[in-house]
Amino acid sequence: MADLRIENADWLLTLDRERRILRDGAVAVADGKILAVGKTDEVARAHPAQRVISARGKVVTPGLVDSHIHTTFQMSRGLADEVGSKKFLFERMYPYEAALSEADALASIRLCVLELLKNGVTTFIDAGNYQPHLTAEVAGAAGMRCVVARSSFDVAASAMGVLPPSFIETTDQALERAEETVRRLHGSHGGRVHAWLQFRGLNNSTDRLIIELKRLADRHGVGVQTHACFARDTMESSRAKHGVTEIERLERLGVLDANVLLIHVGWATEAELSLLRQHDVKCVAAPSSSLHNAYGNIRQGHVPELLESGVAVGLGSDHASSGIVDLCQEMFLVAGGYKEVRTDPEAMPPERVLEMATLHGARCALRGDEIGALEVGRRADLALFDTARPEWQPLYNPVANLVYSATGKSVDTVIVDGRVLVEGGRALTLDEGAIIEEARRRAPGILAKTKLGDLVAPKWPVS
Repeated sequence: MADLRIENADWLLTLDRERRILRDGAVAVADGKILAVGKTDEVARAHPAQRVISARGKVVTPGLVDSHIHTTFQMSRGLADEVGSKKFLFERMYPYEAALSEADALASIRLCVLELLKNGVTTFIDAGNYQPHLTAEVAGAAGMRCVVARSSFDVAASAMGVLPPSFIETTDQALERAEETVRRLHGSHGGRVHAWLQFRGLNNSTDRLIIELKRLADRHGVGVQTHACFARDTMESSRAKHGVTEIERLERLGVLDANVLLIHVGWATEAELSLLRQHDVKCVAAPSSSLHNAYGNIRQGHVPELLESGVAVGLGSDHASSGIVDLCQEMFLVAGGYKEVRTDPEAMPPERVLEMATLHGARCALRGDEIGALEVGRRADLALFDTARPEWQPLYNPVANLVYSATGKSVDTVIVDGRVLVEGGRALTLDEGAIIEEARRRAPGILAKTKLGDLVAPKWPVS
């Protein structure tokens, strides 16, 4: 007896080893795991279920994995438009983050988790913040999977700028607080929440902090993540201060490894790309972030080559301050962006891009054997897309439609561990109305605290 059966799927994209696509497909679930995948008549005959969900008119996929998202940045949408990397961080986002009260951060996290979940994301990797317990609490209560981390800095000033006073801590303080986060949160909420180590950026981290965080990650059997090579500024700053580029510095420190996740890597040199392959480092592309702030990660980047060589490259929304928090739109942007800059219509086919949002995301989260595909024994994380919408028609190739024309707004049902979290497009484990109302109520106060009102007001007259 199965707990749940999803059946009669018009298209079931398994992302299994053979990349099978099943018409009239079905998935049986028991104890949060996938019990069977196959044709509806076969699965239904072998696995009667307590609950049956019809996926007629739906495209069924593994749950999407957003491999890089700043949950506390959700309330910053509109606060960092038309600025480059230095202004974005040191004049907009760091002051914004420093101004957040715990209640502000909680409102931001709830809004972010709601948007992720409704857009088909079942697992996300938070980029690190100063309230990781809140991210774990919200995502865990909502039924999602996530990775959380406490942000770590121990260099107050760099060529990029000066950190807010509240961010500044000693190396020992950063290490102690980061490890305590792992001890308290890793494996919580039924194992769905994992806690990692994180240093926010290489140029604001000492060699000792980086080495010790990696040592702690290895001791606790978790990952360590950081932003790397996301703009020309960060590359030049590293060369000026350390005499090498960012990934070369990590190699020199002996920390490149299979449990290291690097975000962006758009400005990585050929030598650095080789190091990523050599050490099985995991990477994340965040196309909307680069496009919004003109980082050049698509123009300079090598995502197609990294994927071709077997490097795990996930896909991340990054943050609401670059506009969208929708992995379906990120898929289109990374596919279309590389086609455009390479003037190659065959670059980044939709099949490869969907792998980034599922299988590669699972590897980035260090859960490559648990999630990312619809296979027997994996966790039962699924997204059902409603094709009775104009953007899905005509439907000749569901992978192409998902990447090139669909958005997360067509998500109908989301399931994690066999539990239905979204049904009919409505979140069941989050109070949508209350979350949106709280965001509206807090927005004016956050804007006042950041003192960015004059910079972000509409440029056209308002009356």
